[in-house]
Amino acid sequence: MAVTYYDLAIIGSGSGNSLITPFWDNRKVAIIDGGTFGGTCLNVGCIPTKMYAYPAQLASAAKEAAGLGVELTLGKVHWRDMRDRIFGRIDAISDGGRRYREEELDNVTLYPERVRFTGPKALVTDSGQAIEAGQIVIAAGSRAVLPDIPGIDLPQVHTSDTVMRLPDLPDRVLIVGGGFVAAEFAAVFSSFGSQVIQINRSAPLLKSADALVSERFTAAAASRWDVRLGWTLASVREDGTGVKAVIQGAEGGQETIETDIVLVATGRVPNSDTLDLQTAGYDLEADGRIAVDKCQRVLRQGEPADGVFALGDVSNPYQLKHVANHEARVVMHNLEHPEDFRSSDHRFVPSAVFTQPQIARVGLTEAEARQEAELKGYDVVTTVQEYGTTAYGWAMEDSTGFVKLVADRRSGQLLGAHIMGHEASLLIQPLIQALSFGLDVASMARGQYWIHPALAEVVENALLSLGIDDRPDRA
Repeated sequence: MAVTYYDLAIIGSGSGNSLITPFWDNRKVAIIDGGTFGGTCLNVGCIPTKMYAYPAQLASAAKEAAGLGVELTLGKVHWRDMRDRIFGRIDAISDGGRRYREEELDNVTLYPERVRFTGPKALVTDSGQAIEAGQIVIAAGSRAVLPDIPGIDLPQVHTSDTVMRLPDLPDRVLIVGGGFVAAEFAAVFSSFGSQVIQINRSAPLLKSADALVSERFTAAAASRWDVRLGWTLASVREDGTGVKAVIQGAEGGQETIETDIVLVATGRVPNSDTLDLQTAGYDLEADGRIAVDKCQRVLRQGEPADGVFALGDVSNPYQLKHVANHEARVVMHNLEHPEDFRSSDHRFVPSAVFTQPQIARVGLTEAEARQEAELKGYDVVTTVQEYGTTAYGWAMEDSTGFVKLVADRRSGQLLGAHIMGHEASLLIQPLIQALSFGLDVASMARGQYWIHPALAEVVENALLSLGIDDRPDRA
């Protein structure tokens, strides 16, 4: 079998695509990806979901305005126009990126197919093309999980990969799952007027969040759409153009739900199992992720393999685009400067859920901080500040939004921040900055102006209510 040699082979065209800098202009590079060019975030993840979430937020404003003396009505949701606007832009970006790599860069070869390892630095594509490379980066992403039940392959059963391209807005939607993907789509469809039923095997929703966030979001979600906890999907069968979905109760009993579509949003798994990594001898974590060191080097029998890196969903537990991009920058540097390796910084990874109400977090939950308290000497202090205690919260008549902070009284340092409510993903950014750059609570609260009466005052008030001052004897 003829073998083609490359200086760099990249498996995946999402964040891995950004690794091709001018450094590689006079070197041979291969990009290998059997999926849609651009990866999950661009095509089926972060970007299109938020392009639906924003108009859904506008659609839901009619209900909120009623309590403020403004009568609004939701007219018609033009689903096809919305879908075509969204994917008209996204598909063009994906196609343009593919064409640029495939047709305009003489040093880059695109293999639009799956690939697997045949040795530590040897690969073969599904069509049988053999590849060897001096350096390899595995950025193969993740995929949606589907339960093994009757009817799971029916066309009315969707994951986040397919549900956004529906031809029409469904009247009835059954959503299976309790994580961030389920929460975002439940908000989108319910805001557009669909009848939404969300089932989840456990309680509460968003169980990986801080306990207070999980509790309050579950209550808020249940006030907007039909939330049923302790249920799983048992089977699906066609019923005209829709389906009948049988759900199973945790304590026994079954119920049949008639719905137009089923959206399965029960999580994602890394694509590491598609790569035959055992042939190359590379290590895997217990959950199937590729094991890497702090420099993103793939491990082989516990030691970093020379010239083999991994990044993104295939190797980290976060499944967040901004984490993959951070790791890509680290790998980019390490590929180009092997004499000066850098490490990834995963200390303060923030995340947001663009549901209704919006949720954002960074750092430790209260439970995590208390678990670490003895080991790290924390004197854990927490506070909860309601949106409704601020002037802007009064303007909104907000009764659900809040900021929860977790801090160490001894050092005066913030340990974690959790926000649920309007624009939580924006309000949390100064708290991310404080954690990242070591700004203590007292300095953050009193060392700058906070615009009155902006909603950001809820963060200021939360910091002050921690009761941590700037006395030199605090420690």
